[in-house]
Amino acid sequence: MEIRETKIPGCYEVQPRLFKDDRGVFVKTFQSKEFRSVGLCSDWRMRYYSVSHLGFLRGLHFQLPPHDHAKLVYCIAGSVEDMVLDLRVGSPTYGKTVMLEMSARKGNMIYLPKGLAHGFCTPNEQATLVYNVSSVYESDADSGIRWDSVGVHWPIQNPLLSNRDRSLPTFDEFKSPFDYSELTKHVQWS
Repeated sequence: MEIRETKIPGCYEVQPRLFKDDRGVFVKTFQSKEFRSVGLCSDWRMRYYSVSHLGFLRGLHFQLPPHDHAKLVYCIAGSVEDMVLDLRVGSPTYGKTVMLEMSARKGNMIYLPKGLAHGFCTPNEQATLVYNVSSVYESDADSGIRWDSVGVHWPIQNPLLSNRDRSLPTFDEFKSPFDYSELTKHVQWS
């Protein structure tokens, strides 16, 4: 397993080893020892998946404190253009984004620490994403930023959106409760 930090501190692209043979591919998506060895969360409280049709965009989503969480996200069918936005006030990359292609073919994953927003679009095909999160979903803490308010060029001109995603506040309207120094000084995972 290769764990590479992106340009956003604490956010990693994870590339597990793909075992391929005549039957297909076998992938180990999580190994707690390897995650703990580099200070990443290894205690997932909830796992779920989403299926998104061609042309859809989801995001940019996160949970507010005290229900904020780290995430490990990967694609098990199709491919997506995945984006992360740093919402941690005081971070050297506050307001900056990282975009990468995630696909079942590549088997890559993205690890997001607390304080980052996540979104993706499906420009080429239907896709299924699996999410591992370090806290349980709390509807009152569910939040997001408008997908088109952070100056990113998405690969879909007119994406299909949920009503919720259409009505999210813009980045400029959002007052972030995430403090970079607080989130990074007490990082201890079990």
